[in-house]
Amino acid sequence: MQAAASLPLPIPNADSLPYWNAARERRLLLRQCTDCQALHFMPRYLCPVCWSDRLEWVESRGTGAVHSFTIIRRAPIAAFAAQTPYVVALIDLDEGPRMMANVIGDDALSVRIGDRVGVTFEDRGDGALIPQFNRIQA
Repeated sequence: MQAAASLPLPIPNADSLPYWNAARERRLLLRQCTDCQALHFMPRYLCPVCWSDRLEWVESRGTGAVHSFTIIRRAPIAAFAAQTPYVVALIDLDEGPRMMANVIGDDALSVRIGDRVGVTFEDRGDGALIPQFNRIQA
């Protein structure tokens, strides 16, 4: 299997830079609206519930459950070919927001809807860490 460090790096923008900086510290951040209190993912400038621009960053526990998943057997670009097969999942975080990430680890291909997962950080080189998830054995 190809080393994750040879995969593409994230490209932060003004809205996501604090998220990626926290990931470099092995912390998973979410946005919370200070007007309606809604938590959301992905990082964006406006609250998707009330459209307020009064947002703050809060740290997630990094645990959740698999809402849905697919196993990628044919890479969308050449950089991911050596990774196949791999799991892309929708994760319902315990705080409420849903995020998309890979489920990684030796047992990733055994993932099932409802499986408990915990965040881990995949090293992509140059200090960049990507939030991914491992299955948690109950």
